[in-house]
Amino acid sequence: MEAVQRYSLIADYFIALSNERQSPITNLKLQKLVYYAQAWHMVLVKRDLIAENFQAWVHGPVIPALYNDYREFGWKPLMRDDLTPDAFTKIKEQLPADTLQLLQDVCYEYFGLEAFELEKLTHNEDPWLITRKGLADDAPSDRIIDKALIKGYYSKFSMDEQD
Repeated sequence: MEAVQRYSLIADYFIALSNERQSPITNLKLQKLVYYAQAWHMVLVKRDLIAENFQAWVHGPVIPALYNDYREFGWKPLMRDDLTPDAFTKIKEQLPADTLQLLQDVCYEYFGLEAFELEKLTHNEDPWLITRKGLADDAPSDRIIDKALIKGYYSKFSMDEQD
């Protein structure tokens, strides 16, 4: 198994979890969950979770391809009837144990927050702020949030990274 997953498997994990918990998520919330999973995976597991880069969009970090996958839903909850409990089990079986544990930890910390709360969090964190420096709050942007910037920022909050 390769160390880096496609964003779609990680997105499927979060959507399947939302189905299981009967707690629907929007495209906005999904983006933020995948972002935090990537950030903490880089810090705690010491490797990228996904290959794709995030861009500093108006509403926070976004993977454009992931956004486009669910664009049709707009601000409505994402509906995926194919992500049944059996499908969720199969998704989890595809993930290394350390990644699965990290995703569970991310869910513990972030899943209960509303999309706008997650957006607000990212808007107050250096990776998004630094990448959007000089842009108006409502200015579109395709600027890539540097993975080193993400890792460096979140490393400050990890006991694993403390000397």
